[in-house]
Amino acid sequence: MTDCRLFLLTPRLTLAEVGAFAPRFAAAAEATRAASALVRLAPGTDGDAKGILAPLLPIAVRLDVALMVELDPRLVARIGADGAHFTGAGPGLADALNSLHPERIVGVGGLKLRDEAMEAGEAGADYIMFGEPRRDGWTPPFEDTLERIGWWAEIFQTPCVGYAATLDEAEELAAAGADFVAIGDALWSAPVLEDAARDVARRIAVASAGRE
Repeated sequence: MTDCRLFLLTPRLTLAEVGAFAPRFAAAAEATRAASALVRLAPGTDGDAKGILAPLLPIAVRLDVALMVELDPRLVARIGADGAHFTGAGPGLADALNSLHPERIVGVGGLKLRDEAMEAGEAGADYIMFGEPRRDGWTPPFEDTLERIGWWAEIFQTPCVGYAATLDEAEELAAAGADFVAIGDALWSAPVLEDAARDVARRIAVASAGRE
């Protein structure tokens, strides 16, 4: 069994905000040795996606972080991201997989039902994410996310990502079998970012090492 790794979720960024955020992204990615990051765009900023990713891409390359983006999969290759984060297991997923595989990653979140998660996994998604906040900010109950992670990890080979709203939740998800723990606001709002980043990385490493 592989160790659990961190999957960073950025705030919903605008072009005006990304310059100030980039050094914080670098600090968190370096302190946690994050495997991946999902760049989330503020509403109405899809047209600025290339500019928003521009200061983050060299950081991701330097630190070997796979940079995902919530965006039309047809645009992902043009802006240089490593892959697309797709919401739901609808008909567009097949098109995303066909246009991006095998060169780029296709992850899937926003899955309300077990059947949807299985459909996405069977279709060939590179990871399945449970529990992340919707665009309107609503987050599924943590107990549901924890249950889904345990169920998925026990049965399926496709890597699973569990969203943690707190550092304690991150530790629980790692212990439950998550391959990656996604964390966003709990990290960015910490009084000392680097200390919180190192703490959560240590906690998930210990929790995943204790899995049977």
